[in-house]
Amino acid sequence: MNIQEADILNILWRNRFINQRHLSEITGHSLGVVNKSLKSLLKEGYLNERMKYTDKTYALLSESHPKNAVILAAGYGMRMVPINTELPKGLLEVNGEPLIERTIRQLYERDIKNIYVVVGFMKESYEYLIDEYGVEFLYNDEYAVKNNLHSLYQARNVLENSYIIPCDIWCGENLYREHEFYSWYMVSDLVDDDSSVRVNRNMDLVSVPRGVGGNSMIGISYLNKEDGLRVKEKLEEMAKNSHYDRAFWEETLYEGNRMIIPARVVHSRNVVEINTYEQLRDLDSSSQQLETEAITIIKDVLQVENEDIVDISILKKGMTNRSFLFSCKEKKYIMRIPGEGTDQLINRRQEAEVYEKIAGRNICDDIFYINPEKGYKITEFLSGARVCDPSCEEDVKKCMEKLRSFHEEGLEVEHTFDIFSQIEFYQSLWKNNRSVYRDHEKTTEKIFSLRDFISSHREKMVLTHIDAVPDNFLFYTNGQGREEVRLIDWEYAGMQDPHVDIAMFAIYSLYNRSQVDRLIDLYFTEGCSKEIRIKIYCYIAACGLLWSNWCEYKRQLGVEFGEYSLRQYRYAKDYYKIVREELDKEKSES
Repeated sequence: MNIQEADILNILWRNRFINQRHLSEITGHSLGVVNKSLKSLLKEGYLNERMKYTDKTYALLSESHPKNAVILAAGYGMRMVPINTELPKGLLEVNGEPLIERTIRQLYERDIKNIYVVVGFMKESYEYLIDEYGVEFLYNDEYAVKNNLHSLYQARNVLENSYIIPCDIWCGENLYREHEFYSWYMVSDLVDDDSSVRVNRNMDLVSVPRGVGGNSMIGISYLNKEDGLRVKEKLEEMAKNSHYDRAFWEETLYEGNRMIIPARVVHSRNVVEINTYEQLRDLDSSSQQLETEAITIIKDVLQVENEDIVDISILKKGMTNRSFLFSCKEKKYIMRIPGEGTDQLINRRQEAEVYEKIAGRNICDDIFYINPEKGYKITEFLSGARVCDPSCEEDVKKCMEKLRSFHEEGLEVEHTFDIFSQIEFYQSLWKNNRSVYRDHEKTTEKIFSLRDFISSHREKMVLTHIDAVPDNFLFYTNGQGREEVRLIDWEYAGMQDPHVDIAMFAIYSLYNRSQVDRLIDLYFTEGCSKEIRIKIYCYIAACGLLWSNWCEYKRQLGVEFGEYSLRQYRYAKDYYKIVREELDKEKSES
């Protein structure tokens, strides 16, 4: 029995045979294929002359009932900004019904009640499903740093006659079936330039280059016992390889340039993958979840309606916040949403004070709105802007010129950013006050021993950015056609030795020592004394420990920074040694 014959046999389970044309309309197969398939089903004894099931078919049906379903619900759903900051994407409501509940209800209608939900982000929000529907939870503890291949890996031992379903799917009609005769991967008849596959005439899914246009990938799949085992083996192999950390589970289906299972094509009107705020709005414009706090602020500040807010897209996730780009009445804006745990890390009133101090000085981006209570911020988007490339000396030179010019203004605010106090504060936020680094206590003691040298060589305290890293320097062309540099994101700014900003730029850029020395020379065009250079080395060590402690706190909130966090701890240890070597050398020379 081929795929087309299996489809027709499956349709006849719920639909009375009227004529071949009717079957063609339901299945999407041509009239010629339907005629040929019916003849084959009659000949092979699956249908009788009245187009009814035979005993042979009923025997086949008893072996083809889906055994379970796996719903993937662990991810952030980053493209759902600004909704994803308030609830997980599986709980988005269409017509008052959460997506994941609709999926579960439709599975129940097909007598599929053995349902696994892989959870991660905001997992507690799904807990009620255990009581309401008897689902079983599987946990992806690495949801923050790995993609859904690793979510399906958690379900690898139950993949046998299984549906695999993303949690953000809305099916208008119930597309699940009491019987499945073969494995498949669902795509729609919609042409999608971002799709990597298309259906050929044999119903195979073959690879196509991005941008060429393929069938829109829905993400729902069915795996029979044999293919479930094949996918399990691939999951176990790929999960060991860091190359697949950001991979989608569909990678397990590819062999060469095609998938190992055929396509199931559905009409695009019957199924929608809700990836963005605007897709939800298009599907259900009255959804209460469209009225997030961020959207309400935008409407109030810009005096617009919900439908005026368009072209919403996620920007690169920052280390402290999430931000998204949107258009409104032919202008583009950026909305900043505070990230996880920032209420502990940032004093928003102090930040607002800093923005008030630097306003109108061509130092930062133009702030349209800032909330000193919760940290929401709206800025006008600088079209064509780019960030500093720390490997380009010309870029770095301009950044240091901008930084020096800002420092020399000698601006003052009421609050101070004390590095050593912040090191202790970030550590106090850890669970059990314990570090993942075994020698952390010894390292901290060494860094704090540098405090006296820093104090004795500190110059005048001025308003200092503290987070003056390459990503916070924007290069753009102004209205007169000249390139300008603006310094953005002033959350940590306060009174401090301005030379701290040089150290911060260096450690974020992951510079080696020769690059650090070159950076110092670009800031001090007149030359830098040995004492000041050593003091900056001290700041590199202290700031390395500062951000290492900060990363440890964020990790406990499910936010992982990979190499960055490890390198910051290395800066603390390596530059402590460099400072000691330089001081010993100075002592011996004297």
